[in-house]
Amino acid sequence: MNALPNHHRRYLYDSIDWEGRLIGLTGARGTGKTTLLLQYIKDNFPQKEKVLYVSLDNIWFTKNSLLDLADKFDAYGGKYLFLDEVHRYPNWAIELKNIYDSFPEMYVVFTGSSMLEIYKSNADLSRRAICYELKGLSFREFLLLEHKIDFPVFVLNEILEKHQTIASDIIAKIKILPAFKNYLRYGYYPIFREGLKSYPNRVHNAINSVLDNDLPSIEHIEYTTIFKIKKLLMLLASLVPYSPNINALSNEIESSRAHTLRYLEYLRKAAMIQTYLYPKKSMKMLSKPDKIYLNNSNLLYILTNENANIGNVRETFFANQVSAKYTVNTAKRGDFEVGEFVFEVGGSSKKYKQIADIPNSYLVVDETEVGYGNKIPLWLFGFLY
Repeated sequence: MNALPNHHRRYLYDSIDWEGRLIGLTGARGTGKTTLLLQYIKDNFPQKEKVLYVSLDNIWFTKNSLLDLADKFDAYGGKYLFLDEVHRYPNWAIELKNIYDSFPEMYVVFTGSSMLEIYKSNADLSRRAICYELKGLSFREFLLLEHKIDFPVFVLNEILEKHQTIASDIIAKIKILPAFKNYLRYGYYPIFREGLKSYPNRVHNAINSVLDNDLPSIEHIEYTTIFKIKKLLMLLASLVPYSPNINALSNEIESSRAHTLRYLEYLRKAAMIQTYLYPKKSMKMLSKPDKIYLNNSNLLYILTNENANIGNVRETFFANQVSAKYTVNTAKRGDFEVGEFVFEVGGSSKKYKQIADIPNSYLVVDETEVGYGNKIPLWLFGFLY
């Protein structure tokens, strides 16, 4: 634990109500959930007698139960229990509920896959657990890690109203466009700090771990299904942003329409893709999304072997960063709607023609340091968290 980085805390660290007796932290593999737990332990428990960290994929749990662990921990005066990878443990929800009810003086923090549906668990954890989702690095966080510059977080209205001033202040401190180009390729997952040459392999390994291990542990699916889901992911990587033809996708992966829609939902929950709807539509398990993107631009570059379409990259980045804080919809005209605002995303030469007569509409443009009027640099939307 002494090797943990001390200079950086993820955006979620100070937002968590650590006083809660049962706290759940979900998120995609590789976003830093384990590091966040260990940092909190190091920051707050110099004396380790009352705290225990354990990963539930440990072989010890093949012969022992989680409830047994909590009982022994309590008997020795333990009070703060940190459980990593709960989705790897059968009946995790029921045993967490039992721990919560049986040990009223114990505080439990657990992490799990982004696919976990905490509030739908048969143990009814919704009345007990406070849950948070950890996203990958924002562009702002990447700049802090890579360039040691701590820029403030801005809300969307600040960016829309003051973007020229904000952008001018930022570019006075850093060459923003080269840094942004790097972020799009390797800045979303904190594991980039372990080596850029190995980064694509590490991301591939994370994808395989999610689909080969995490998904079956949650959804109880077979290997043949996993193969089809992987094939679907690679197919989408070559197509996004994509208004899906479900029948065509089903034919490609030799699956039924209903199963293909279910696989898309698995990929969305696993933070491999983003799916968006037109406003006022509700997403159900077996309904078709109006637009599909990969989850983040790093995945797009890695899964296409650097052959990513730049238009796809731009829209993927915007959707990924903005949706971390706001509800994003597909727009009938323009690319996205966020509340009352409409956004058209493109290169620096993009014109207003498509959205010229739409109120509260904005051009979001790449390869631009400072915008003007309703023309805003794309990179600036990476400062929302």
